[in-house]
Amino acid sequence: MLEVSRSGYYDWCSRPASARDQENELLLKHIERIHVESRETYGSPRVHAELTMGLGLVVNLKRVARLMRQAGIQGLYRRRRRGCTIRDPDAQPSSDLVNRDFRVTEPNRLWVTDITEHPTTEGTVYCAAVMDAYSRLIVGWSIAEHMRTELVTDALGMAILRRQPDKQPSDKKTILHSDHGSQYTSWVFGQRLRASGLLSSMGSVGDCYDNAMMESFWGTMQLELLDTKEWQTREELATAIFEWIECWYNPKRRHSSIGMHSPVAFETLDTRSDQDH
Repeated sequence: MLEVSRSGYYDWCSRPASARDQENELLLKHIERIHVESRETYGSPRVHAELTMGLGLVVNLKRVARLMRQAGIQGLYRRRRRGCTIRDPDAQPSSDLVNRDFRVTEPNRLWVTDITEHPTTEGTVYCAAVMDAYSRLIVGWSIAEHMRTELVTDALGMAILRRQPDKQPSDKKTILHSDHGSQYTSWVFGQRLRASGLLSSMGSVGDCYDNAMMESFWGTMQLELLDTKEWQTREELATAIFEWIECWYNPKRRHSSIGMHSPVAFETLDTRSDQDH
């Protein structure tokens, strides 16, 4: 067994950190800040994207993952969500214009919509949202303490006001894809669609894969927001949902399906070569 002298030991302890160790220390500080700013949701792929695309650093993903693992930093992992819309048993068959193919090459070609719910101590909060499949941007949303038709028409109204689908060329009408919930099969909702020049599309009954993009969005919101605490009032949760969508998800949250850009940033790109559907 080799022995180390006391002077040799203290000499080793007093040596300055290597350049690599100093780089790792600085890199870890960036990682910790990014993780906090992501609301402690980002795993190594999105942290790496923020380092390289956001800060312009040249760093390997494996290195980022190793440093995060050593520091005990990890992202959140999604669980499967249960839907809350109730199928309309009297609804007439509706054509599925999507057939599980959500790939589009420009905005306002395909919107998807759905409803979710979450409890508070004073009662349930319901949220309807409309997403542009091109960029994953939430173009319309509505929050209420009920699931009446107004919930979905208000979300659709916001989307129409923001995106103006009625101004689309006749050969590029916007498709709105939903499930067979009674809100979406109502006469009022159908009238709003037709008045705005939107084409209605509905997936098969009881199949979450026919609206997988919205299922994914709700799963993300549930993981990153809804399940993070016990919500006391409907107003508290409604405010949090608004802030999460408009201040985090749309402008900042990076998505692997659109080249690790945020929805807002993706729509402003001049080239779409890094889109990977």
